[in-house]
Amino acid sequence: MCGIAGLYHPQTPKPIDPARIALMTDAIAHRGPDGSGVWTAPGVGLGHRRLSIIDLAGGAQPMALPGESHVVVFNGEIYNFQDVRRELEELGARFRSNSDTEVLLHGWRVWGPEVLRRLNGMFAFALYDADRRCLFLARDRMGVKPLFYTELADGAVAFASELKGLMAHPLFRRQVDARAIEDFMGLGYVPDDASILSGVRKLPAGQFLLLERGRPVPRPMRWWDVDFSRRAKGSAADLQAELTHHLREGVRSRMVADVPLGAFLSGGVDSSAVVALMAEASRQPVKTCTIGFAQADHDETAYAQAIADRFATDHRTRRVDADDFGLIDTLVAAFDEPFADPSALPTYRVCELAREQVTVALSGDGADEAMAGYRRYRFHAAEERVRGLIPESIRSGVFGTAGRLYPKADWAPRLFRAKTTLLALSEGGAAAYAKAVGVTTPALRDRLYGDAMRRAIGGHRAEQRYLDAMATAPARDPLDRAQYADFRHWLPGDILTKVDRTSMAVSLEAREPLLDHRLIEFAATLPVSMRLRGGQGKWLMKRAMQAHLPRDILYRPKQGFDVPIAAWFRGSLADEAAALATSPVLLHWFDGKALARLAADHRAGRADHDRTLWQLMILDRSLRRLLG
Repeated sequence: MCGIAGLYHPQTPKPIDPARIALMTDAIAHRGPDGSGVWTAPGVGLGHRRLSIIDLAGGAQPMALPGESHVVVFNGEIYNFQDVRRELEELGARFRSNSDTEVLLHGWRVWGPEVLRRLNGMFAFALYDADRRCLFLARDRMGVKPLFYTELADGAVAFASELKGLMAHPLFRRQVDARAIEDFMGLGYVPDDASILSGVRKLPAGQFLLLERGRPVPRPMRWWDVDFSRRAKGSAADLQAELTHHLREGVRSRMVADVPLGAFLSGGVDSSAVVALMAEASRQPVKTCTIGFAQADHDETAYAQAIADRFATDHRTRRVDADDFGLIDTLVAAFDEPFADPSALPTYRVCELAREQVTVALSGDGADEAMAGYRRYRFHAAEERVRGLIPESIRSGVFGTAGRLYPKADWAPRLFRAKTTLLALSEGGAAAYAKAVGVTTPALRDRLYGDAMRRAIGGHRAEQRYLDAMATAPARDPLDRAQYADFRHWLPGDILTKVDRTSMAVSLEAREPLLDHRLIEFAATLPVSMRLRGGQGKWLMKRAMQAHLPRDILYRPKQGFDVPIAAWFRGSLADEAAALATSPVLLHWFDGKALARLAADHRAGRADHDRTLWQLMILDRSLRRLLG
């Protein structure tokens, strides 16, 4: 696990100043505190910060083949590198290290871009081929590891693992992209193919970019996608056995490390399943850690302790105050771009705790997206059944009118928020799901925006990405389409960004065994009834884990890292919410009077605007930091 950065001149091979590469990598030194390196040649420069995990003595980067015809910098892990290495050795490759990095060099030389399909791992890497005079940038299937890039004024393409790496270059210009603000306000994060700063892009998950000398910068090419259009055949018992095999393989493949390794343990289904399978594969007690809250209604430590006792793990618990908002500025600095998922606060704390004893920690992320675990999938599937029974012309009129007349009840559980359900039923399934997965509604955004913002976004809507993804999804069923859209946007934009930035901020490598691509590809073929049945998501996974986990873990209500931001904005952060209306940064894009009403209504209890106020506060702090 590391940080990478570099420069490439697609046209004239101008000299590269190594000091500039060093500035870029120094900005992301937290990603790799164990070593650094810079390599340059005419028209290209590669930089690396290393967090040593595999081949501690021989894995230094940038790494080159003899004669420096091929040079690579790599962030991530290739879990099957030993298998790929054996295949390459049979084809004549001669390895000089025991590092997974060297597999990329020999693999590119033999297979070119097709090397990606042979890799099981999380990665973002840049490989320079002097023979072809090209730079190859690639990102893993799910988007576990990030990669930003931009074109500079002198014609160079700059890339880095984090936005701050680009910002360290003296030619980088900082200008906010209004469309990215709209995306952030709608979704709670800046999506995978965009950036808060104009001219910057993220290489999307499952795509590569081939830069060749003398040619313009092309569009990225997709090399992998999840396919929900096929259906696995077999009995529930057969499919359960296959799923169990994939779960075991995903966990065991991610337990290879030359440094201390452990796991996050929340006491939920996913992290408990990972710990159970780690314990099965390990001769030593698995090191686990849990963050608890002093407030009982937010605390899950009893469930985590039950799993730790069941599998005799080396378990550590730390309780923190749920009013942990003092961490906000630390997170703003870690994420660079505005990021509004409040669970980033406890995620950072559990990464801190893990890093005290281990360098690598396995997480349970990914199962909800793969196996339909989120509650919103159940609502979407139920609403789609209703839509299938009633013609659109009747639905839009009857449900739309009823929804507009029904009183708003933000405070109630969704089951009792009939207004939300009625309005959702009046729309098409994709449009309703796009709003359900979002944060601030289009109507509220319109009320908050100023005239300059409306002109700048020119009709762009955050929800359109979801509409496009669901319309073109390789899928058979509405549930397939919702899951596919989440794989394209929510997973890399929110979940994996959260885990990467919080873990890397404390120099911890986080691995996601439930995102093994073989497991994901298999789960996508499962009949809908094997994912969602009887109001239960992850139906087949829970059945597969019954031999390992108790029922009160498998079937208890899902509970996330809940943070009491609604109370914060009526208490400790109420004055900060009110001050948003006078922020010079926000007033460029938003209407001050509308912001003041938003904060006042929330403080008085007339409405619940906690998530929108959190977004605005994060946006304000992020933009102030980005713009200096």
